[in-house]
Amino acid sequence: MPGEILDNRGRGTAGFTWPTIHPEGRRFGAIAGVVFLLGGLFGGSLLGWPLALLTLGVLAFFRDPERVTPRDESLIIAPADGLITQICTVVPPREMTGDDGSGLPGLGDAPVTRVSIFMSVFDVHINRTPIGGTIRRVVYIPGKFLNADLDKASEENERQHFVVERGDGVRVGFTQIAGLVARRIVPFVKAGDIVACGQRIGLIRFGSRVDVYLPVGTEPRVLIGQSVVAGETVLAQLGECLMLEGVRQ
Repeated sequence: MPGEILDNRGRGTAGFTWPTIHPEGRRFGAIAGVVFLLGGLFGGSLLGWPLALLTLGVLAFFRDPERVTPRDESLIIAPADGLITQICTVVPPREMTGDDGSGLPGLGDAPVTRVSIFMSVFDVHINRTPIGGTIRRVVYIPGKFLNADLDKASEENERQHFVVERGDGVRVGFTQIAGLVARRIVPFVKAGDIVACGQRIGLIRFGSRVDVYLPVGTEPRVLIGQSVVAGETVLAQLGECLMLEGVRQ
């Protein structure tokens, strides 16, 4: 059940449950369902079967499964399902570093490690906060709809920046980036909200990417080409700078 505490000593229960459909997707599912019924009524099976698959695909896209988030304040958790496609050192976007008029600090302009997670249309598109704390910034920027896997998508695509600050002042920034098919970023939180690590903070419709800006002195625990799970996979541990290698097999 939601909120249940589980551990690595056997506490808790587990079993398969069908994921719920997020409310944001129910109207899309309803529209697809009506089109399916009309298509089946007037077009027969020639239209009915493809439209039935489309309806199921729409519902699957907006699925919202429960996740088990590790409880350790030193951990940074993956905010998105998908594939690690880029790990590089960059200066965070100016919307995260400059003065936003609130008097609250941003990430600073020192180079940091950016981890990019690419979400295909088959991944869950509900995004979660990588750390718990206070939402200090939510900055939406309209833009283009380039392939989200391209590096310049971070600067040219429709995107939404978040900065979350823990109680001890540690700040982590992350960005939702719309993709080639995506046309809408939907936030669930606003500046000033207090969130728990792994809490849902928004979604991107139909294929996209999330960039995470790790604090200075922290390197990722994930590798290029690795698949991660939002709210569960440990992306990094604060202050840890280990060199990791993997083998594709």
